[in-house]
Amino acid sequence: MTNKRDTFFNWAKENGWTIIENKQSVLHLNEGFRARYKDIPTSYVEFLRTVKQCVAPDELTWFLCEDDYNGRSDSEFTWDAFEQLSLEAAMDDTIWRAEITAWWDQHLPIMMSVDGGYSFYAIELATGAIVRGSEPEFEEVDVVAHRLDDFYTYLQRT
Repeated sequence: MTNKRDTFFNWAKENGWTIIENKQSVLHLNEGFRARYKDIPTSYVEFLRTVKQCVAPDELTWFLCEDDYNGRSDSEFTWDAFEQLSLEAAMDDTIWRAEITAWWDQHLPIMMSVDGGYSFYAIELATGAIVRGSEPEFEEVDVVAHRLDDFYTYLQRT
């Protein structure tokens, strides 16, 4: 029986996505990342163990994978690029900067896009919901799926 992740992978491959499997099925996230995100949902850990790269055909949208989180990606964007943009906008406002950091501590980015502007999807760690944010106010998000499996289905419809 296939699960929603496998169904998504099949759909993505049929629709021109580049998917490179993680042949080792082992996940090694750096200490700083693990310290910040201690409770990554099992379903996303399994995704990271399975996939080394997952990029849309136009290369403007991509899932973040182990190399991204460890700073070894070829991407021009770091996994926390949108948090960094928000912090830059906050300049010397220490309260606002603390609020931004606290917000991102609870939202693990899993997908980024530069298609028509900067946007991302993240796991809201308290609930497991998948949220979508975009510029200019990255931290103002909408829930698009209540869990990662539903997010795979959502992507196939968008």
